Amino acid sequence: MKAAWGGHLEHSSINGYQPSDYSLTLQLNWDLPGYFLPATPRGSEAKLEVRAGESWHHADLVHRGEADSASGNSTVSTDRGEEGPQSCRVCGDKATGYHFNVMTCEGCKGFFRRAMKRNARPRCPFRKGTCEITRKTRRQCQACRLRKCLESGMRKEMIMSDAAVEERRALIRRKKRERIGTQPLGAKGLTEEQWMMIRELMNAQMKTFDTTFSHFKNFRLPEVLSSGCEIPNSLQTPSGEEAVKWSQIREDLGRVKVSLQLRGEDGSVWNYKPPANNSGKEIFSMLPHIADMSTYMFKGIINFAKVISYFRDLTIEDQISLLKGATFELCQLRFNTVFNAETGTWECGRLSYCLEDPAGGFQQLLLEPMLKFHYMLKKLQLHKEEYVLMQAISLFSPDRPGVVQRCVVDQMQERFAITLKAYIECHRPQPAYRFLFLKIMAMLTELRSINAQHTKRLLRIQDIHPFATPLMQELFGIVEG
Repeated sequence: MKAAWGGHLEHSSINGYQPSDYSLTLQLNWDLPGYFLPATPRGSEAKLEVRAGESWHHADLVHRGEADSASGNSTVSTDRGEEGPQSCRVCGDKATGYHFNVMTCEGCKGFFRRAMKRNARPRCPFRKGTCEITRKTRRQCQACRLRKCLESGMRKEMIMSDAAVEERRALIRRKKRERIGTQPLGAKGLTEEQWMMIRELMNAQMKTFDTTFSHFKNFRLPEVLSSGCEIPNSLQTPSGEEAVKWSQIREDLGRVKVSLQLRGEDGSVWNYKPPANNSGKEIFSMLPHIADMSTYMFKGIINFAKVISYFRDLTIEDQISLLKGATFELCQLRFNTVFNAETGTWECGRLSYCLEDPAGGFQQLLLEPMLKFHYMLKKLQLHKEEYVLMQAISLFSPDRPGVVQRCVVDQMQERFAITLKAYIECHRPQPAYRFLFLKIMAMLTELRSINAQHTKRLLRIQDIHPFATPLMQELFGIVEG
């Protein structure tokens, strides 16, 4: 039956990507131009150009809109005049202006600044010193790229010092405060900067989250356990340490049963319902499908972060640390947007996941923290803008393990939180919604706790019955034994 759906694979291959393709570091270093979705179906109609791009680094805390060099040598836009777009003198990519005396792209501008500040003296790995530098090859040889930067006329002395950068940023902040101070008393609204932040987040969400799940293909479907063949051998007749582990998993998942419905394009329907008994072993039937859906969603979250300029400004190490800590939380926030609280169903395009409660009510189910979270969050009836700001606040959490630039991340999180508060005050009637911001922040705190519990559960199941894809293993810190 499932073969007819074209959705079941004996060996996992999600949307044309093999599991080995799901390296977090590799994905962050990919530059996905234009509009893209978490994954695409196979075939000539859905090809997605993927090109190797720059690794992103936080460049002296200066955003792209600020000047790159000392007074009198600010960035000059290439959009003026009738000459049309110009090319980077170093790599040939599209130039964005004069940086350090030369017309270059953003990538070469950042590369030159970092190299000069580190006083780097790289060597050509090919030992010839004459590598051709193009948009596609510029990351292969730092030595030859730096040489070409200097030969094209880029000047080290035009790089602003850290003190000058901070002074300029302080001036910008002061001018913004002065502009806000000139607003009429009692005037409410978001600043232009806050609107820009919201627009960027909404754009990132639109590019990377397809609520119809039309690109989620080639997933595995659950089998009804008619025998013990799919249950790990150690759990057929568990004893000792395995019995204790199995008892813990049953306690974790005993209350939660999810049925699955898949609607075909021809109108036909395929249903999966978990066994009526309360053994909990039906979870092993759902694991491959859960792994496929999770990997699909996680990849969309990674792409979401990559679109956000504030995230790209961080070092690649901090990007990885933030994603490892927040991906599950952002995934739940996205799932909540397709959750129907009246039917207890997650409506994911042709796929529907419904909560099964043998007792005929949801009281027992609400004892499960994650399910209670979805019901409580849905009850707030949030706007799309509020959902994406929640995602940003969760993503930019400075206390995630491994984060180095904690101060920078903390400042960004505070800016997103202030923007959320301002949005609520501007778009929600008062005093009816005067506590909405506090409720949202409380939900994020609860989600943080659920994240920790979920990770422990996943590790317990993985220990007994490995099922996680390589990307899941990397995000959750699973070490293969």
